[in-house]
Amino acid sequence: MATDPVCGMYVDEGTHLTSVVRGRRYYFCSETCLEAFSAPEKEIARLKRLTLFSLGIGIPLFVIGFGQGLGWWLGGLEEPVNLVFFALATPVQFVAGYRFYRGFLDAIRNKSANMDVLIAIGTTAAWAYSVVVTFLPFLGVTLTEKGTYYDTAAVIIGLILLGKFLEEIAKGKASDAIRKLMDLAPRTARVVRDDREEEIPVDQVQVNDLVIVRPGERIPVDGVVVGGLSAVYEAMITGEPISAEKKVGDTAIGATINQTGLLRIRATHVGADTTLNQIIKLVEDAQASRAPIQRLADRVAAVFVPAVVGIAALTFFLWSVPLGESVAHALVFFIAVIIIACPCALGIATPAAIMVGTGKGAENGLLIKGGEYLEKAHKLTTVVFDKTGTLTKGRPSVTDVVRVGGLSDDEILRLAASAEKGSEHPLGEAIVRAAAERHLRLEDPTDFEAIPGQGVRARIGDRHVLLGNRTLMASAGIPAHAAESVLESIEEQGKTAMILAVDGKVAGVIAVADTLKDHSGAAVRALKAMGIEVIMLTGDNRRTAEAIARQLGIDRVIAEVLPAQKVDVIKELQKRGQVVAMVGDGINDAPALAQSDVGIALGSGTDVAMEAGGIVLIKDDLRDVVASIQLSRRTVRKIRQNLFWAFFYNTALIPIAAGVLAGIGIVLNPIIAGAAMGFSSVSVVMNSMTLRRFKPQL
Repeated sequence: MATDPVCGMYVDEGTHLTSVVRGRRYYFCSETCLEAFSAPEKEIARLKRLTLFSLGIGIPLFVIGFGQGLGWWLGGLEEPVNLVFFALATPVQFVAGYRFYRGFLDAIRNKSANMDVLIAIGTTAAWAYSVVVTFLPFLGVTLTEKGTYYDTAAVIIGLILLGKFLEEIAKGKASDAIRKLMDLAPRTARVVRDDREEEIPVDQVQVNDLVIVRPGERIPVDGVVVGGLSAVYEAMITGEPISAEKKVGDTAIGATINQTGLLRIRATHVGADTTLNQIIKLVEDAQASRAPIQRLADRVAAVFVPAVVGIAALTFFLWSVPLGESVAHALVFFIAVIIIACPCALGIATPAAIMVGTGKGAENGLLIKGGEYLEKAHKLTTVVFDKTGTLTKGRPSVTDVVRVGGLSDDEILRLAASAEKGSEHPLGEAIVRAAAERHLRLEDPTDFEAIPGQGVRARIGDRHVLLGNRTLMASAGIPAHAAESVLESIEEQGKTAMILAVDGKVAGVIAVADTLKDHSGAAVRALKAMGIEVIMLTGDNRRTAEAIARQLGIDRVIAEVLPAQKVDVIKELQKRGQVVAMVGDGINDAPALAQSDVGIALGSGTDVAMEAGGIVLIKDDLRDVVASIQLSRRTVRKIRQNLFWAFFYNTALIPIAAGVLAGIGIVLNPIIAGAAMGFSSVSVVMNSMTLRRFKPQL
């Protein structure tokens, strides 16, 4: 059995309601779901029009009917007023409500019972009863009851359409995420053919073509560097903020940015085989395969709808045949049963809580893209965090300045920052930023030289300064053994160590690292206190990752993984029965965000990550991961309470509506049935409104 990607219902693969997108076939339970999937923008616009139409008619009818029932106005004019109500409400019933009738027929064909079945039966019963009350007097039949339910049917349709409209607005569209990924790829590439450089569309590049990439350009394809030295910014793929030094023999990844030098790259993967396009495919696959939530109301409906229809039919039969009552009399009991069990409260039990919950989430900086994420989050057993840019700030900062010679800390930092003044390298920028924070006076370097993969050399005043790694010191003939113990200690902490040599002698060591975000530790502790397992998943090296994990109290670290492997890790956790949330901010996290049960993206992250995530933390505060789970648990509790009250008032009165107590003079006419139905709706809405008092417990 296939699964409808819109509503989550199981669908027979023999259905004619299918759509093929990028080579994948999807199956749908109804034309409504097919249209919502195929043209979401049109569906949103249509829902908006129908909602305004339904409520624009239904609310005035409700106000007029309510006042008339209390005798405030139009007393004694029931028959002409009913005709006006009929003329206004009928288009709502069959134009705005057409989607429910269509869904009803599709559900019957699929041998299932969804919310469309409940809505169609309930509103039709109210409308049909009203039609009988409206027109029988014109046929000479005198009625004791003249109340109608046109307004009830119209308002029910309008509210349910409003819920669907708001839910569609809240949902992110997978197509947006895919489009933004595709926009990262350059449109053209500069290749060398027949000893001549030419610019061609990137889709014409072939394996083994020689590609030229100048500074500031994006690398068009995956390949191997065969000439040149440069720093390449790969954060959009790897998530790491520090540029990677590229030399002959190193791998270059398509869509990354060449920063400093000219590179000559031999293409190894082109078209659909590039890393970027593989990530796009992973996002598509994960979004398509995510099992949609099966709402509690839909599960109950599968039993409730046939039961109510059966009870109503049995009631009609018993009153008209064995008990010998007239068809009109039996019809009153039949309609009373249907109306008392009208699913208006059931229809809004879940959407009402979700709308209040998502609104309250937005007030607290939690952008929740639809009810399914809010419902799923309460089941989470595992939260997986990306490291760089999620648990950490995503940019390097100076953490330590260690003296080895006789210079002071400030002088070591001042000379190093002067040498790096004007540098575009993230490590150099971190040193200059640290010097500025200490208000140190920098000098302009002379005889500056950047040495790819090693560091820089420069003259600062009358001093010769070198700043870089062990290789730079060795090539300059400067012994670094005096700093070795310091270097080892810094590197054990997962930090990057840079040696400063002045006039041929090691003067100090500067440690640079990606530091923890505020409140990261508090978020991890709170999740563990809730009984949720916390895992760090990163492409960074294991030593750095474990150093960060120790600071946070995270027990399990999965390091040195590629984007595709991140998805595999999430899948493996899910196979073990875990309900998994992925928290990330980078393009490289998008496939894992999509694969997870609940993807949580940071508002400071890339647009693609935010599109792929089901929950976006606007404030970039990881404590909001905890808040979103707490809000989910509270909302699901309200949904369950709503479903209980939605059924309690209606089902408790079904026996009375069927006439069980008619022998002792207690008859539940359709007006009282409608009142009970309305009261259950009010209780559901009021109960949902209590979610507005939600405050995160952190």
